[in-house]
Amino acid sequence: MSPFFYLVVQLWLITGLMCNFAHQPNQMFNRILNAYKTSFSGLSRQTWILSFVILINRCGFMAVPFMGLYVTQSLHRPESDAGIIISLFGIGSIVGAAAGGKLTDVLGYRPVQIVASLIGGLFFLLFAMVQDFTWLCVLAVVISFFSEAFRPANYAAIASYATAGTETRSYSLNRLATNIGWAVGVSMGGVIASFNYELLFIVDGGVSVLVAVAIFFLLPAKKLLHQTVQEKNEVNVRKPWQDTLYIKFLLLCVMFTTCAFLMFRVVPVFYKEVWHLNEALIGVILGINGVVIALVEMVMITKIENKRSPIFYIVVGVVIVCFSFGVLMLPKIFPVALAIISILLFTFGEMLSLPFFNTFVVKRSNEYNRGIYAAGYTLSWSVAQVIGPSSGFYIAEKFGYNTLWIAVTVLLVVCAYFFSKLKLTAS
Repeated sequence: MSPFFYLVVQLWLITGLMCNFAHQPNQMFNRILNAYKTSFSGLSRQTWILSFVILINRCGFMAVPFMGLYVTQSLHRPESDAGIIISLFGIGSIVGAAAGGKLTDVLGYRPVQIVASLIGGLFFLLFAMVQDFTWLCVLAVVISFFSEAFRPANYAAIASYATAGTETRSYSLNRLATNIGWAVGVSMGGVIASFNYELLFIVDGGVSVLVAVAIFFLLPAKKLLHQTVQEKNEVNVRKPWQDTLYIKFLLLCVMFTTCAFLMFRVVPVFYKEVWHLNEALIGVILGINGVVIALVEMVMITKIENKRSPIFYIVVGVVIVCFSFGVLMLPKIFPVALAIISILLFTFGEMLSLPFFNTFVVKRSNEYNRGIYAAGYTLSWSVAQVIGPSSGFYIAEKFGYNTLWIAVTVLLVVCAYFFSKLKLTAS
C-alpha cells in the first residue's frame, strides 16, 4: 500500500467524522451540557455559598505573592529581609492551621471563619500603613496566623453542609472557586502593585473583611442535634495524633505536596534558565492548570465519585504527577510542547488525587473532631510550602535540575507505593 493510499483513507475518515458532527451538533452539545448540569446538581445551597465565599477570599489573596517585591522594591530593603518576611508568613500559617482546627472543634466553623477573616483583614489594612521592619515582621506572623486559621474552619464547614454522597464533588466545587479566585486575584494584584503596593494590602484587607460580612449574613449557623456531654463522650472523638493511619496519611501528604509545590515555584525558573522560555509564555503554560481544572474536574469527579476507594484515585493521581516531572528530563528539542505535556499530566494527576485527599480526611473524622483533623491536613500543606521550594532550589543549584527531577520522580514513586499500602488497612 502506498503512502498516498493511507493519506486518502485518513482524509476520508476525518471528513466522515466532520460530516457526522455537522449533522448532529445539537446532540453533541446537549450531551456536553447535560454532563455539566449533572456535575453541579445535587449540591446543597450552603455548599454553593461556601464556594462563593472562598472565591471572594482567594480573589483577595493577592498581596502575599508580591510580598517579596514589596519589601525590595517599595521599602528598598535587601533580599534577605524579603526572605525573612516570607518565612515568617510560613511560620504564622503553620501555627494558624493548628489553632484554627482546635478552635473549630471548640467554637464551631462559622465563628472561626468570621473572626479569622475580620481580624486578618484589619491587620492587613494596618500592614499598609507600617514602614518599620520589626513591626512588619510581627504583622506577617499575625496576618498569616488568622489567614490560615480560616482554612480548617472552611474545610469543616464544607464537610458539614455537603449532602450525603456529594462530599468529593463539594470539595471539587470549592477547589474550582479557589482556582478561579486565585487567578483573578493574582492578575488584579499585579495591576494594583504596578500602581501602588500599599493599595494592594488595603484591597486585600478590605476583601477579607467582606468575606467575614458575607459569611455572617449569607451562611446561617447549621442547626445541630443537642448532645449532652455524656453523649458526646460516648462518641469516638479520636485525636489525629492517636490515629496511626491518619499520621501516615499526613506524612505522605507532606511528601506529595512538597513535590507538587515545585511545579509552580521551581519549574518556572527551570523553564526560563534551561529551556529559555519567556515569562509571558511561562505564564500561559502554567495557566493551563487552572483552565483545565475549571473545565474538567467537576465533570470527571461526577463520573468517578463513589466508584472506587479514595486511595485508588490518590495512587493513580500521584503516579501521573510523577510522569509530569519525568517529562522535564527529556531532551529539550520541543520545549514548549514538553512543557504543555508536563503541566497537563500534572493537572490530571492533581485532579485525581487532591479531591480524594479531602474525602479521606472526612471519612477519618466525625462531627466532633473534623476541625482538628482538617488542621492536620492544612498543616501538612503549610509544612510542604516551607520546605518544598527552598529544598528544591538548593538541590537545583548544587546538583543541577536533572538531579532534582530524578529525586522528585523517585520520591513520588515511593509516595504512590505507600499510599497503596494504606488501602489495605483503611476503614
